Amino acid sequence: MLLSVLGLLHVYIGVRLLPALDLKLAGQVLGWLLLAASWVLIPLGLSARARRERAGGSDSFVLIPLIVMGLFSSLFVFTLLREVTLLFATLLNSTATAEYFTQVSAWGVIIGAVLATLIGYINARRVARVVHVDIPIVNLPSALHGFSIAQISDVHVGPTIRRNYVEGIVAAVNRLDADAIAITGDLVDGSVRELAAHVAPLAQLRAKHGTFFVTGNHEYYSGERAWTNELRRLGLRVLTNEHVVVAHGDAKLVIAGVTDYGAHHFDPVNRSDPVAALADAPGDAGAKILLAHQPRTAPQAAAAGFDLQLSGHTHGGQFWPWNFFVRFQQPFTAGLDRLGSLWVYTSRGTGYWGPPKRFGAPSEITRIRLVPATQAL
Repeated sequence: MLLSVLGLLHVYIGVRLLPALDLKLAGQVLGWLLLAASWVLIPLGLSARARRERAGGSDSFVLIPLIVMGLFSSLFVFTLLREVTLLFATLLNSTATAEYFTQVSAWGVIIGAVLATLIGYINARRVARVVHVDIPIVNLPSALHGFSIAQISDVHVGPTIRRNYVEGIVAAVNRLDADAIAITGDLVDGSVRELAAHVAPLAQLRAKHGTFFVTGNHEYYSGERAWTNELRRLGLRVLTNEHVVVAHGDAKLVIAGVTDYGAHHFDPVNRSDPVAALADAPGDAGAKILLAHQPRTAPQAAAAGFDLQLSGHTHGGQFWPWNFFVRFQQPFTAGLDRLGSLWVYTSRGTGYWGPPKRFGAPSEITRIRLVPATQAL
């Protein structure tokens, strides 16, 4: 069924674009062959992980189908936008002008999709930029002024994100010299057996109070228990509906973590529970921070009494225009938001999932800094 729908979408693009390009027969045939190749390659990209293992680790074996997937997405969206534009052009212009615009716009769709895919690929494959964010906390003890947390999220180590990519992230995070490091889920897309060597550089992360990790939905797709054990072996503190109390100077800071919002679908024992994560926390803590993979944990976190929630999951939409659709599934898409007295910071993610494409939603490593509420953002 999915393959049939995908095929029909490719036919739709071909019917709407190829005749308008005014190509000779050879060009028309080549265009249809390229669309047919895309239709075949995209399903291969969806099964990239299994095929990569069978291919003996060939990057190009999975990279090319995933690039094609990203290209098709832009082709389809731009074709739909062209339809709307053509409608207005037909209503407002003469027949001759409309015919000329029909050809120009068809080429524009193709060139635009290729450029978006190329730029998106470059953005996705380079080390994420560092985003600096100040969070104002009411009654923040002076010892915690400037307390910093380096957040990474949604790295998705897997078919195309490998050890060298992770090493670049580790080097960038360590240069921040943060007081603590938070990894807010979706670290991996694959088994410990396949990816342990590629995740191993995380053992080199350095922060005064250590590195903390919470599970995302992709950990449950990849074998959560095995990954939890492996990350603990690497020296990361995995927070499973629990907290730690960090002594920083003469002040206390609570760093808590919950399992993924949907963890109970995989293991009822792992149901996400912000209240349990804060149980028995000291009442005199200067700030209470929750690591929760999905932003939609925020209402529960606010009710539990947290000051700040650090999340990921959304990728900021990863590439335009999907950033406009995230709100249908999550309350926040990217950046800093407020829910009552709770601050919520949603990372755009440090890697990517599926197509190696970041367009209009750049990846990030976030340096969170706590400041007194009287200090402007």
